[in-house]
Amino acid sequence: MTDALPLAALIDAQIRATGPMSIATYMGLCLTHPRHGYYTGSDPLGSAGDFITAPEISQMFGELIGFFIVNAWQQLGEPKSFTLLELGPGRGTLIDDALRVAARADGFLNALHLNLFESNVALRALQQQRLARYNPYWADSVDAVADDPLIVIANEFFDAMPVRQFVRAPDGWHERQIGLIDGRRAFGLSPTPISPDAMPPEVKSAVPGDVYEVSLASLDVMQRLGAKIATNTGALLAIDYGYAETQTGETLQALRKHSFADPLDTPGEIDLSAHVDFGALGTVARACGLETAPVSTQRDFLSRLGIVERATALARANPDQLDTIGASLKRLTAPDEMGTLFKAFAACSPGLKPLGFGP
Repeated sequence: MTDALPLAALIDAQIRATGPMSIATYMGLCLTHPRHGYYTGSDPLGSAGDFITAPEISQMFGELIGFFIVNAWQQLGEPKSFTLLELGPGRGTLIDDALRVAARADGFLNALHLNLFESNVALRALQQQRLARYNPYWADSVDAVADDPLIVIANEFFDAMPVRQFVRAPDGWHERQIGLIDGRRAFGLSPTPISPDAMPPEVKSAVPGDVYEVSLASLDVMQRLGAKIATNTGALLAIDYGYAETQTGETLQALRKHSFADPLDTPGEIDLSAHVDFGALGTVARACGLETAPVSTQRDFLSRLGIVERATALARANPDQLDTIGASLKRLTAPDEMGTLFKAFAACSPGLKPLGFGP
């Protein structure tokens, strides 16, 4: 059976059979192959894994997201039934911390339907264990939710969506692909040019050598969720590393054991990601009839929600953890850490004012 082969061999065989594949196809196979995909295997998070996310750095992050969630629910008129959907909930740490805060609002828990979108079996087990008291259920697709008001949280989810890359050349744009050279995987360009008119206006001034990335999968997720929110009311909050407006630039990267790796090596065993084009997500959200807040840095978003005050209170209550709390605050907000590289994006029903977005 071909599925018994390592993923690297399966990918190489597919290239030999059908020719070079797009980066999006490669990423999809590496991350979500049903048997060998990176996100269908063991827990990739934490010091023993390949990367660490903000909720695992400090409880403060999830607690502040809890303020965002309960405020959105209140602005929606405190509906008696609503869905809280988290995309890629990891170990369930973020939503556990968030609900500990949000649960203080009268009527919130009685109205809550917690929905999780997760493909990793090992992480699903951790989520079930941690979040059992909230009776979560797992959706097989991002928009498989009830026709209730919908609040969506997506922390470091969109960066794992496959991207396609196009390189500007004198005769137009050429898609970057992955093929084989002397039996080894390598990047190359499709010989067929694509007219510059097919590209978004933000990259019309690109010069030869510039790279344009687009995640059609991310845009599809935004369109599907945007349509749900437009019909049933709600809000979506996404936090990730990325850029506020569509631009040129190559951002595909691979991580293994918290260090950068070659994205073409050991497929299925390393994390692959790319920066999120929040400008493109905003365009789709607005086309669905939603309003979008100006994209914020993570530093400013968390500061508006009161992370400094929360850190001060935690340090006062736990003086023996002062250094740890201070280090976590720095990791989440400092410009040379996650503070400016990571952005916060919100799309909401018309009239809602998402908490944490300025001024």
